[in-house]
Amino acid sequence: MAFLKARDTISGQEGRAYATVNNEVEEMFYIKSLEAKVEKEKAEVKTLGRRGTQHKATGWSGSGNMTIYYVTTRFRQMMFEYIKNGVDTYFDIQIINEDPASSIGKQTVTLKGVNLNSVVMASLNTESEALEEEVEFTFEDVEIDTSFVRPALG
Repeated sequence: MAFLKARDTISGQEGRAYATVNNEVEEMFYIKSLEAKVEKEKAEVKTLGRRGTQHKATGWSGSGNMTIYYVTTRFRQMMFEYIKNGVDTYFDIQIINEDPASSIGKQTVTLKGVNLNSVVMASLNTESEALEEEVEFTFEDVEIDTSFVRPALG
């Protein structure tokens, strides 16, 4: 019976992320965690000859969140620009998962048209060893630039 080798699982620390804002690329070394999801939008469809309700996909919506260490003003400045001048910023985030211990190679996913939902504008916490902040966002498109290969089964 085949099984997945433990060494082929991907370490969460073995990755990189880059934000491209106004053609400027910034390594997002301050990310603690990032998760982006796509949710399908569905319509309920009732048809003759069937008592049950069926579902038809009609679109999708992308959203995500990231926990970052409180060491960058970049996102606060984006939100400040929107608050003061009404200028909203859309940018891309490229996420690379690449664990050198694994045989599956790397995966590169780019979130396109990322737009911030909420940003912590200021933070203090006397009980925190390191300040963190939660940043929620939406995105308008996604590309899978590089895919993992199949793992070598044991």
